[in-house]
Amino acid sequence: MDSRHKQVLSYFRFRRIIIPILLGLGVATFLLIRNFDREAFIGINWVAQSYFFLFMALLMMVARDLGYMYRLRVLTDGQISWRRSFDVIMLWEFASAITPSIIGGSAIALYIVNKEGVSMGRTTAIVLITAFLDELFYILMVPLMILVVGTHALFTTEGEYVFLNTRFGTQGIFIIGYLFILVLTTIIIYGVFVNPRGFKKILLTIFKLPFLRKWRVKAAETGNEIIITSREMKGKPFIFWLKAFGGTFVSWTGRFLVVNFLIMAFVSGGDQLLIYARQLVMWVILLISPTPGGSGVAEFVFSGFLGEFIPQGLTPALGLLWRTISYYPYLFIGAIILPHWLRRVYGKKKEPLSSSFQQEDLPRKPV
Repeated sequence: MDSRHKQVLSYFRFRRIIIPILLGLGVATFLLIRNFDREAFIGINWVAQSYFFLFMALLMMVARDLGYMYRLRVLTDGQISWRRSFDVIMLWEFASAITPSIIGGSAIALYIVNKEGVSMGRTTAIVLITAFLDELFYILMVPLMILVVGTHALFTTEGEYVFLNTRFGTQGIFIIGYLFILVLTTIIIYGVFVNPRGFKKILLTIFKLPFLRKWRVKAAETGNEIIITSREMKGKPFIFWLKAFGGTFVSWTGRFLVVNFLIMAFVSGGDQLLIYARQLVMWVILLISPTPGGSGVAEFVFSGFLGEFIPQGLTPALGLLWRTISYYPYLFIGAIILPHWLRRVYGKKKEPLSSSFQQEDLPRKPV
């Protein structure tokens, strides 16, 4: 097994798995004890509707993963089967769950998709385009939700966040996060679909600056990745992008509706569109979380953003139930799948393409 394999395995050590579990359960337990309300728990009315909405919450998790699997099959032109797509998505989610949210699992995703026999050039394109589609969904949904629910109801007054040594409220940090995503997506569009070689030239020019020069090699690699992605994705028909974005839409909608159905299982009424919209703001906060998979931060943020829709004594319990359904399963499923997946990809008589760039993956014309 190659050195890249050993490097990736280091991400899946027991310590990396147990830390987010302890963080999440620790914060959830603290919130449960601090806000425990015996009457709220006694007052829960278990009816057929409660079980139905809990089932729907679980179904939304299935929809989330099916959407990701479908998108992966679209982006690979069906090269990866449904069965293997399941392995890839579970391991991808596993990697995201044990790495800080701000880093994500993209580096490990490159390795996983490549080991499924997809060339490194196409793998690079797939991982970059999945990020682009995720950001595009967010960019489109935010103004739509603002039009529907309005800015006054969308933001909470609770919580302050420090960015660049300055304190911002919820609305301030959201605007910063949204603008960052907008700029990043614009850069990807320019680099991939407009002028990839020009983008690389700009990148290398910027990284000639003395305080950035030590990262110039990395910048050149990023430029190459953009060129490769452009070559793989330009010229794809409209139906290709419609299918890929459709899978993205199903995945993210399923992700958010989990919370809606959980709240409906215990609380009748409530503004479901506002609950959905609030999660868009939550996602920006979780995106900059320094903890693995937002663990600990997510449980706390859940109470701050959605507590007004839930009886006070039930809010921490519902936050824990939300993470139990939408986060912790990936830690256990990934840990189960990983050894079987490694045996399968390394048990092949013929190894998939190397994880390093092959000659045909690199642009032939120097920039």
